Amino acid sequence: MKNIIKTLKKYKSVSIIGMDKNVGKTTTLNYILSKTKGKMTLGLTSIGRDGEEKDVVTSTYKPKIYISKGTLIATSKTCFLNSDVTKEILISTNINTPMGQVIISKSLSDGHVELAGASSNKDIKGICGSLIKLGAELALVDGALSRKTSASPFITDATILCTGACVSKSMNDVVKDTIHIVNTLSLDKEEDEIVLEKANNISRVGVIYEDLQFKDLNLLTSIDSSKEIVQNLNKNSTHIVIKGLLLDKVVQDIMKSTDLYKELTILIQDSTKSFVSNSTMYRFLKTGGNIKVINKINLIGISVNPKSIYGYEFDKNQFLEKIRAQVKLPVFDVIGGG
Repeated sequence: MKNIIKTLKKYKSVSIIGMDKNVGKTTTLNYILSKTKGKMTLGLTSIGRDGEEKDVVTSTYKPKIYISKGTLIATSKTCFLNSDVTKEILISTNINTPMGQVIISKSLSDGHVELAGASSNKDIKGICGSLIKLGAELALVDGALSRKTSASPFITDATILCTGACVSKSMNDVVKDTIHIVNTLSLDKEEDEIVLEKANNISRVGVIYEDLQFKDLNLLTSIDSSKEIVQNLNKNSTHIVIKGLLLDKVVQDIMKSTDLYKELTILIQDSTKSFVSNSTMYRFLKTGGNIKVINKINLIGISVNPKSIYGYEFDKNQFLEKIRAQVKLPVFDVIGGG
């Protein structure tokens, strides 16, 4: 864990995302807050709501977010009023949420806070920028359930993935699902600058060919785009560009419709846009296809929680080792240390 804190100092903004509720995301955030106390000024915000005493989805009690004096907080008006720290309002933004406008304040005392930030990528990025301008050395974004978008390199410089026993009662299934998400978030960047230039000229979905000509298919969405994609593939095709969501069905339909995909690269904006299942991705890559990104996510660590709120837990050491054996990232136990 000490190495993670050292690593965090290299970045201006870091997101913390969870594979499910109650996998230790808030505990990971609290650990970072405790270990950086007095050493660096942090700014906090969230996609969705966090820090409340009782989880509004699962009705279980969860750790509160405890901050130290001098921390900057970007949260909704309701959460601002519910937080028990003494605070000074710095900026009242024009960003509205269901819980009121986002307010950026500075804590004048230690205490607990609730976080509920903006929902759009653009607004979260803007809030991170404002926190840094106001003096934060590091802006931390607490991601929400199923909202891995905060890991996008458009929003934050780096991300930490949280996983744990709450994902499944089967340790092997949790490990398998975690490794798939890690592999997805770690998709390689397309290094050919000319290909990237052509991709930038495609509005939503298109095909790039061997002679570096390209065709924009002028589709409104990438959903159900497989038919048009296949119709425009030939033996000279090198890349399929999809700037929207890459869905399981699209990849499956392409594989069913043509063998031309076997030497092609699907190029997506970043890996938060990939919703391809483990089995489909394995088949696609195993048979010769490839998936790359225009903008690569910087995954810097995996936080694991071997305990479930549902009354069961995994063997801590076995859980850690199973994940460590398959990744080249720091993997740490958010509850028991190590």
